[in-house]
Amino acid sequence: MAADGESTRKSKGRAGRREGADIDERVGQAGPVDVNELETIPTMVPREGDGYRTPLSGLVGQGLGRIGEPGHGLTEDDLRRVNTRKGFLKLLENKAVDIEEVRKTLLYEQELRQLQVELVRLQRWVQSNGARIAILVEGRDAAGKGGTIRRFTEHLNPRAMRVVALPKPSDEERGQWYFQRYIRQLPNKGEIVFFDRSWYNRAVVEPVMGFCSKKEHQRFLQQVPEFEHMLYEDGVTIIKFWFSISKEEQAKRFEARRQNPLKQWKLSPVDDKAQELWDSYTRHKEEMFSKTHTTYSPWIIVKANDKQAARLESLRYVLNLLPYNGKDDAPIRLAPDPNVITRFHRKMVELDL
Repeated sequence: MAADGESTRKSKGRAGRREGADIDERVGQAGPVDVNELETIPTMVPREGDGYRTPLSGLVGQGLGRIGEPGHGLTEDDLRRVNTRKGFLKLLENKAVDIEEVRKTLLYEQELRQLQVELVRLQRWVQSNGARIAILVEGRDAAGKGGTIRRFTEHLNPRAMRVVALPKPSDEERGQWYFQRYIRQLPNKGEIVFFDRSWYNRAVVEPVMGFCSKKEHQRFLQQVPEFEHMLYEDGVTIIKFWFSISKEEQAKRFEARRQNPLKQWKLSPVDDKAQELWDSYTRHKEEMFSKTHTTYSPWIIVKANDKQAARLESLRYVLNLLPYNGKDDAPIRLAPDPNVITRFHRKMVELDL
């Protein structure tokens, strides 16, 4: 009896494997996926170098899109029933989803999480050592400044971190020294402060839009190196990012904002003139770099046409710069990609390419 029972179990096992192979083979064939043929078991997240390629069959003549776009969505039921790589790829094909874009996004999310873990360690070091970190995020409109700051701050302790995005100055503030309202926002001991636009409004946006006089603009350019040198001597670490995008990419992002009701709040009268005044922005930006780039407070240029790369490499730059505990044991690359992150040098002529 024991032998008969063992024989029966082996027979069932072989039959189950044959049935699974048949399902896998049918999933790989052309045509719609029968979701009832896809059993529910966990699906592993793909990693770099695991052999993914964008399938050519089933995609010809179809408009590819990202998951979440109309007509390109995956339901929870879809994902619950996927049990093989072939099944997953076939499902994406049938949904007209760009598989290479999915792979890239999964890898991005994986890297972002690992870098954010390192940022939490960095913040602990800042708190325990009483460091003061000011991160200035500048760039043209729609360059991805706010999105990058959100990735920086997503998992940080809000008690030791702030995001500063000041509105236009009040009548009282307009009568003060220009730097006065920004001094109140500087980091305290053990704190990181992110400036979503900073005192450098007076270097580019204000003179281009006519919000300050030429005399006020020139006075600012003369005073800001001295102001930042005083901060440096007092122990404040200043990191200055400039997010650089092309004119065509900016126009594309403005249009996306107009079409997205959840992002229309980002549009402003200043944005409406950004394309028209592109060359003026460029001239003022280049003057700002030439007069405010110093060894103690350098400008770091981020090529931001690719939002995901810009976010990841910006995080890497900050982590690579500061000597926090556990840095040498980080399981992910911290050195920023020089094709994305560059330090301004005075031979640069045009950055927004």
